[in-house]
Amino acid sequence: MRALVCEKIGIFGNEDIVEALRLREWPMPEPGAGQVRIAVHAAGVNFPDTLMIEGRYHVKAEPPFIPGSEAAGVIDAIGADVQGWQVGDRVCAMTVQGAFAEQVVVDAANLVALPHSADFATGSALLMTYGTAIHALRQRAGLMPGERMLVLGAGGGVGLAAVALGMAMGARVVAAASSAEKRELARQQGAQVLIDNSQEAIRGAGPYDVIFDPVGGDLSEIAFRAIAPEGRHLVIGFASGAIPAIPLNLPLLKSAAIVGVFWGAFTKRTPEIHRANMADVFAMLANGAMPPPPLQVFPLNEGPDILRRLAAREIAGKVALEI
Repeated sequence: MRALVCEKIGIFGNEDIVEALRLREWPMPEPGAGQVRIAVHAAGVNFPDTLMIEGRYHVKAEPPFIPGSEAAGVIDAIGADVQGWQVGDRVCAMTVQGAFAEQVVVDAANLVALPHSADFATGSALLMTYGTAIHALRQRAGLMPGERMLVLGAGGGVGLAAVALGMAMGARVVAAASSAEKRELARQQGAQVLIDNSQEAIRGAGPYDVIFDPVGGDLSEIAFRAIAPEGRHLVIGFASGAIPAIPLNLPLLKSAAIVGVFWGAFTKRTPEIHRANMADVFAMLANGAMPPPPLQVFPLNEGPDILRRLAAREIAGKVALEI
């Protein structure tokens, strides 16, 4: 089968790691007990994919390996002890790695049904971003209609998902992003207030009942200082590359909570709730409660350049590779 293979670990920008990502033949994987093989039609591209290639992700991979953590396609082989799935079923799944290939093997427990209302590219682009966002807003923040929510990094994939879901859940969404292009994407996804990343803009648009924070760095404390009493600051990730150190007297003085969101662990603990979340996401897209995600689709052979651009934060919205 064809696959995009990482031949060595390296840092995007510091060395030509793009040259170490090669489209080549790779042995066909076979499903074991409790697993299925997916004929991949599309694979979502996510920021953690770049971290894995750079050796900076919490899950380590030894080269050569196939990157890609999100796939959508059709089941074409089933291992022993798999119940509830058949060859030919349309599915999407988180894979950790291996999605940038014509076939990938995944645990059946990780599968989510892909309805016919969603195409494969869309299905490949929703699990990590919309799955993270709906878990954060529903299970971790308990977002209520009418609450004011700040989304940092609102031009990225998970930020735009939070904007769309927050709007659909009845929140008043404030979108903070670094460029006019990214703020316009957030407006199209339902943000009512658009601001830049300056301290003045973030504080001026508050106070916030919920802060959705996939960025980290200096913006986290700036935003937390503008939180409302009993507000919830959702820690999603650290796309800025810096982990903030918010003084613990601030949660005390604000009567506010800093809430961790480890979506991957949540899907392992309670896969049935994860599947219910995603069924709701697909339903909201199908019935028009949310706009479709701003998705760019590229062929697999452009994967190395797309990953480079994503690492450099040059891409707004979500990207999928067509296999």
